[in-house]
Amino acid sequence: MRTNISAAVAIIATMAASGCHNSKSTDNDRSQAPVIDVAEAIQQPVVLYKQYPGKLHAKSTVDLVARVSGYLRSQNYTDGDLVDKGAVLFTIEDTQYRDAVTQAESNLKSAEAELQYNTSHYEAVKKASESDAASRMEVEQARSAMESSRQEVNTALAALSTARSNLGYCTVRAPFKGYVNASSYSVGNYLAGEGSPVTLATIYDDSSVHAEFFIDDASYIDMLRKTGREIVSDRDHMPITFSDELPHSYTGRLTYIAPDIDPSTGTLELRAEIDNPYDELREGMYANIRLPYAADSAAVLVKDASLSTDQRGKFLYVVNDSDKVVYTPVEVGDVVDDSLRVITSGLRPGERYVTVGLLKVRPHMTVKPRLVK
Repeated sequence: MRTNISAAVAIIATMAASGCHNSKSTDNDRSQAPVIDVAEAIQQPVVLYKQYPGKLHAKSTVDLVARVSGYLRSQNYTDGDLVDKGAVLFTIEDTQYRDAVTQAESNLKSAEAELQYNTSHYEAVKKASESDAASRMEVEQARSAMESSRQEVNTALAALSTARSNLGYCTVRAPFKGYVNASSYSVGNYLAGEGSPVTLATIYDDSSVHAEFFIDDASYIDMLRKTGREIVSDRDHMPITFSDELPHSYTGRLTYIAPDIDPSTGTLELRAEIDNPYDELREGMYANIRLPYAADSAAVLVKDASLSTDQRGKFLYVVNDSDKVVYTPVEVGDVVDDSLRVITSGLRPGERYVTVGLLKVRPHMTVKPRLVK
């Protein structure tokens, strides 16, 4: 009997010692667990974008042309200069056009003198006819001469206007403030602009630019289905990016949607106007336009850098309530605000996931989570 009691006491003592050892081992595991930064999956409304390539065009682009013939006498700017509206950019030899103005002015004076004489003669003949001193035929002849003189004056006025216009074309001015590219001609070149205008240079107003881009008809229909007739929910603040990062960031305002889809390409043309306050954007630059196409009022978001990829797809290391790491496959959507990724399935709002040190953790590992924003 004493032997049985002693054995039972020994077994109980052994079990107690074993339980105590396991408890100490678990506590020891927790105390030795590495500190790992984690964040909580957040939930918030987001606007979803699709990115399209586009090309920038200046607000205004005008060819500066020679519309008269003559030798190029001067270029009054340095290639690439920013010039003010009305600045003289080119002058063309104007001797023959000044002579033409002088001749036209002389012809006008002669025509006006002839009109004055014929008008006085008509009035005299008309008065004479009242006392039968002049016949009706003489009156008509005098009136006809007066009208003919009036037409001559009008013709002379038109000729003078043309001569003055041609003289004005000898001076090429900036139609607006902008940058002027290199001239196609050197001073001393002969320009045959009277027969067909000759392009001397081009001026660009880059104070604002517009990005021209195209979307396919399927995307257009999908946007209509998701957002209605307005197509985009935030058409005034579309992010604009470039192949290389510029010193400043830019957004565009959707200002044009073509009324038709090009049947040859199956695409719809759109334009976004972009302010250029820092004078960094130029005609011909390529850009990426992020066009809003849908909105999610309760999107689950994580830091995009926290996602990893294996043969099965994207996954996160989630830390559960027991502070153990859990391998968690997820489905992902678009990037939001450049650093957050939409999680479409596999994760709930508020769940903790590992943000840094991804190579230091493994599934089932116990960690000390440190919550970071």
